[in-house]
Amino acid sequence: MSDAIRAVILGIIEGVTEFLPVSSTGHLLLAERFFHLGEGAFWDSFTVLIQLGAILAIVVLYFKKLWDVAIGMFTGDAYARRFVIGVLVAFLPAVIVGLVAGKYIKTLLFNPWVVCFSLIVGGAILLWVDRLDLKAREHDATRFPLLMYLYIGIAQCIAMIPGVSRSGASIVAAMFLGADKRAAAEFSFFLAIPTMIGAFAYDFYKNRSEMTMDHMGIVAIGFVVSFITAIIVVKTFLGYVTRHGFAVFAWWRVIVGTLGLIALALGR
Repeated sequence: MSDAIRAVILGIIEGVTEFLPVSSTGHLLLAERFFHLGEGAFWDSFTVLIQLGAILAIVVLYFKKLWDVAIGMFTGDAYARRFVIGVLVAFLPAVIVGLVAGKYIKTLLFNPWVVCFSLIVGGAILLWVDRLDLKAREHDATRFPLLMYLYIGIAQCIAMIPGVSRSGASIVAAMFLGADKRAAAEFSFFLAIPTMIGAFAYDFYKNRSEMTMDHMGIVAIGFVVSFITAIIVVKTFLGYVTRHGFAVFAWWRVIVGTLGLIALALGR
């Protein structure tokens, strides 16, 4: 299989799974393990770098809202300033945990067994949360209380375990703290912006000397594919969860995790 085809397939996986509560990292690791996609140091960096394509999709889809927030920061809009502070507050726990324990997490937990178990447990939790009669008090992701932003950021740190899902952890936390499904999903999108940009910048800086022009071309393919796929998924996802909830994503996690465990047990 050519590198360009690998880039397209991994770009589609990234674009589809980044903002769904199914774990993009987990799916990419399983794709590497079972289908031999993206093995090696370059491909490890590739899967991080193409996340920026998915993030750009959020910027495009929410450009007006993000632009209004940016303008409000300099025109005395208290809500805009509090939202920016809230996103930074939510982002901070992941920075601290990543700096302190990131290397150990990657060494000890980045394996398909952990991913499969995490997918199944996370799916069960999603099914349970989806059936709870939670009373929503917050309907605008840009106007959550500051402490709520902090608690969501702390919950997001659990997603450093591969298979947990960053979006899933932040959505579940936001719903428990009083957000409706749409607002919870939207804030997980906004929180992804600094989180993924930070991961992109760190990985690119760390591996910049190893990036050849051929590598950059492959990354560009994956970037574009993940961007286009993410736009389609996000536009569909919000409307779907508002009407139907998260059950289909929960069952997807359970099925993928179970099939993965069976394959691992059979020595595949």
